[in-house]
Amino acid sequence: MFDERDASEGSRAPRDGRMTGFPPSEDTRVSLATWQDPENVRWAFRHLREIIPSQVIPADPATTRALPSAADPEALRAEVQRLDGSRATAADVFADTWTDALLVVHDGTLVHEQYYAGLAPTMPHLVMSVSKSIVGCVAGILADRGLLDPDRPVTHYVPEVAGSGYGDASVRDVLDMRTGVAFRETYDDQDAEVRVMERSMGWQPLDEGDPDGMYEYLTTLGTSGEHGGRFTYRSADTDMLGWICERAADRRMADLVSQLLWVPMGAEHDAEVTCDRVGTAIHDGGISATARDLARFGRLLLDDGAAGGREIVPASWLDDALQPSEDVREAFAVTDNESVLPGGWYRNQFWFVPTQNGTALVCLGIHGQMIYVNRATRMVGVKLSSWPTAQNAPYLIDTLRAFGAIGTRLASGSDVQACA
Repeated sequence: MFDERDASEGSRAPRDGRMTGFPPSEDTRVSLATWQDPENVRWAFRHLREIIPSQVIPADPATTRALPSAADPEALRAEVQRLDGSRATAADVFADTWTDALLVVHDGTLVHEQYYAGLAPTMPHLVMSVSKSIVGCVAGILADRGLLDPDRPVTHYVPEVAGSGYGDASVRDVLDMRTGVAFRETYDDQDAEVRVMERSMGWQPLDEGDPDGMYEYLTTLGTSGEHGGRFTYRSADTDMLGWICERAADRRMADLVSQLLWVPMGAEHDAEVTCDRVGTAIHDGGISATARDLARFGRLLLDDGAAGGREIVPASWLDDALQPSEDVREAFAVTDNESVLPGGWYRNQFWFVPTQNGTALVCLGIHGQMIYVNRATRMVGVKLSSWPTAQNAPYLIDTLRAFGAIGTRLASGSDVQACA
């Protein structure tokens, strides 16, 4: 039922125009040093395995779960008040925000599927920090099986970081990004730790003296505050969590995601995750997957962690995140995030955003990656994007409002017509 439109119909850019020619002409080449440049993002997010070594996250055709489809042509006509005060349809919002793929699932049925600028249902797309939520679910499954204790110190699993900023942190601190580790997530500052870490994890060329490998880099981080205090978004915390999971389960992350999530939930296609020069998966943002499989993941979160009558992610893990203690909410409220997502919180590697119709569980990645899950309206939204810049508050807020408006419209009982 998908609608694949040319870029001239709203994707804000021509077909990528990168890596063209045999060999590619110099002015269209994309390299390790340039793949995050604005003009290269759209091509790179679909072809990252051609730039950075990647590990396969296998699906199993024998367990693939169908996504029932019934198109609702009215869904994207939902009206949205944008951050700038203007009004538009949800379709307008998605057309104006560099969308690559858009899926809407209502009560288990795929009601809208659209691709832009040459992306197709079988093509994986980088999801950036949506990866964090996937790793968080792996941690929840391991905790439920008794292999991981969130109350244990990080050093119980990874003693190598005893002398670093993680030395006195707990696994819970890492899960909720409330460590006191010195790490700046300032994407436009090339000296910020998030950009320095990219060199060690193989996302940029290594400079002389850089730690060779992400785990080695984590051991070098210092301390900027107390553990268990305010929420501070740190990608390094997820990489620390991934290291903990691998040690707890004695398996690499690509295999954990495949065996604990991808196969049980019924993924249709293999996913992949980039790895550093020593073979470590980039837990904080390295996963690429198809939009349909991300919709399946969102549906899993919608349905209390279950698929096909089987619990995959513990319902208690999701409930704990959806109904946290007041301390979790307060840790978020005292930060700059409160002005962007008022009333929100962060728990177990998920964002939570109050809406007019219940609380939305949101998986977010820079450059416009999003899975939106609202149990009150029984809706899942998936948006894959190629924003030229890492962050854009109007794009983010308008997208959240668009998905919220779609959910309200669908929940109100709009007619749904079956697809041919």
